[in-house]
Amino acid sequence: MAKPRIATLIEPCCGSLLREPLAVGDAIEHAAAFAALGDPARLRLLSLIATASAGEVCVCDLVAPIGKSQPTVSHHLKVLADAGLVTSERRGRWAWYRAVPEQLERLRGVLQP
Repeated sequence: MAKPRIATLIEPCCGSLLREPLAVGDAIEHAAAFAALGDPARLRLLSLIATASAGEVCVCDLVAPIGKSQPTVSHHLKVLADAGLVTSERRGRWAWYRAVPEQLERLRGVLQP
C-alpha cells in the first residue's frame, strides 16, 4: 500500500517566502532547518528515514548506506534532531529515528508560491 503524501495530511502553518516576506522569527527557525539539510550526508539520512517502509529506522541500519562511521552518523542525526526534522526513541542499545512530517511540511510550505 502506498504511503500518503505529507501534503495531503498537513496544512502549512506559515506563509511562503514567495508570497510575502518572512517574519524574523520564522526566518531564524527555517534557516536552522535548511542549514541542517545543507550537508549531503544529512540530506541522505533524512531521505532514508522519511521513506522507510516501517516509518522508522534503527541507527544501526543507517551507517552502511551513508558510508561514514557510526559516531559520524550519530552526529549528523543529532543535527537533524536539533533542527526538529527527526525524533528518536531509545530501544535497548540502539536509537530508532522517525521523520517529523509537520516540520518537513512547514519547510515545503515556505518554498511554495
